[in-house]
Amino acid sequence: MGIQGAILPKFVSLSNPAMNKSLLLFCFLMLFLVSRMEAQYPNIVVGTANAPNEPSICINPKNPQQMVAGSNTSNYYYSSDAGLTWTAGVLTSSYGVWGDPVVITDTAGNFCFFHLSVPSWPEWLDRIVCQKSSDGGQTWNDGSFMGLNGSKDQDKEWAVTNPANNHIYTCWTQFDLYNSSVPTDSSNIMFSRSTNGGASWSTAVRINRKAGDCLDMDNTVEGAVPAVGPNGEIYVSWAGPLGLVFTKSTDGGTTWPGDNLVICDIPGGWDFGLPGIYRANGLPITCCDLSNGPYRGTVYINWSDQRNGEGDTDTWIVKSTDGGVTWTSPKRVNDDPPGRQQFFTWMTIDQSNGYIYTVFYDRRNHSDNLTDVYMAVSRDGGETFTNFKVSESPFNPDASIFFGDYTNVAAHNDIVRPIWTRLHNGSLSVVTALVDSIFTGITPEKVLEAPISLEQNYPNPVEDITYFSYKIHEPTVVSLKVYDIYGHAVATIISDLTVSSGKHIEHFSRRDFGLSAGFYFITLTSKEWAVRRKMVVE
Repeated sequence: MGIQGAILPKFVSLSNPAMNKSLLLFCFLMLFLVSRMEAQYPNIVVGTANAPNEPSICINPKNPQQMVAGSNTSNYYYSSDAGLTWTAGVLTSSYGVWGDPVVITDTAGNFCFFHLSVPSWPEWLDRIVCQKSSDGGQTWNDGSFMGLNGSKDQDKEWAVTNPANNHIYTCWTQFDLYNSSVPTDSSNIMFSRSTNGGASWSTAVRINRKAGDCLDMDNTVEGAVPAVGPNGEIYVSWAGPLGLVFTKSTDGGTTWPGDNLVICDIPGGWDFGLPGIYRANGLPITCCDLSNGPYRGTVYINWSDQRNGEGDTDTWIVKSTDGGVTWTSPKRVNDDPPGRQQFFTWMTIDQSNGYIYTVFYDRRNHSDNLTDVYMAVSRDGGETFTNFKVSESPFNPDASIFFGDYTNVAAHNDIVRPIWTRLHNGSLSVVTALVDSIFTGITPEKVLEAPISLEQNYPNPVEDITYFSYKIHEPTVVSLKVYDIYGHAVATIISDLTVSSGKHIEHFSRRDFGLSAGFYFITLTSKEWAVRRKMVVE
């Protein structure tokens, strides 16, 4: 059913522009309900123009309804409804815009968009540029830059904000000459900081001790993603000829130690081949828990490699609870049986609770190149992970089409937004999913095993009155609540009530709770289980 065939809700006036927006949103949500009832998490196409790939996404913690994303080579996207709808634009700067998008926020809620620069093709990647938006990603300044160093190439940057003082830290790889095989040409990890909100940047300094080559392969040093510790420490790891390497600064990046720590090897290297992928890598991502939870201060590094063989790429994590002095052995994040491919992993931490989220491409359900997108969440400091699929359908990548080098994920206060590249009928798009952490404690495959079950409310869509029906297999304490699309509880029907076994029906009036028209989730939870249904309110 197309939108033209949808029944218009009674509250819409087609002569009112504001109500027209309500109409479109309602029809959009209705299509979700009708055509995607089996999807665990609704997928949203963020953008399709300009062959987008290599996406980045960020949630504004000052206003979580504001989100900004970017993709190669100069696409930006912004949302004011928590990622439900997106507006696209093309980023411009007098310094040039040439890919590797990175989006973060500062402590005031401004968005910063980092990217590479090619002033005029075919000149070199001469600097790292930071452009800033103070209106939720709608407009951007011309930017500031760092790393300009003669004819050297500046590549593969990432950035983080220190929440204590709004200092912004950026790391990247500097090539003496990209793709050079001359032994005297090398690659190094560089660092620069801004103490004035990104207006200007310090002179770049080298923080690695063992240089790499310039071939953009296993012996090149790459993957530097900085993280901030609870006392202002700056943690960085990268991959290269020594394996997985780590360093830290304890004075805000003013000084760095003379030696780097090799955490572990990366069997097969960080640059590996995968069927159907133009190029693949397993570069590391570093994060630190700044929440007030029990794992505050723990540093995590996530990457992928082929230590189990070329046909069994896996995602891994190590952690340190003593500021990077000692590290655990690698722990496998994907929980499927051996023999399938998981790749292009990314990691973030919800700093409101310390939950760890990773996202990665996954072929566990297929024997060919068909690819799904999975996430994994850990609520116990990286000791265990729950895997769950977030893509609505698989896709088949084509090795002749550049797919980018990474995925991304953002999380804040239980709002979780992964983002990835998808290929369909020869066309690229970037996609996100509406993921709420309250729903990731149970996978779809385990629903039938749960000692609690929740039926679809009736009627649905809801004008005023609807009924929630649920079954309890044995007496237990349950809660029954309604959540909005941002993960906020908007109605509590039952709260920590001991319920007898059998079938139960609850009467619900949307008007009693002042629910406006929109898309909601009904959630039944017990101590160990959570099940949900989707509900539309007209």
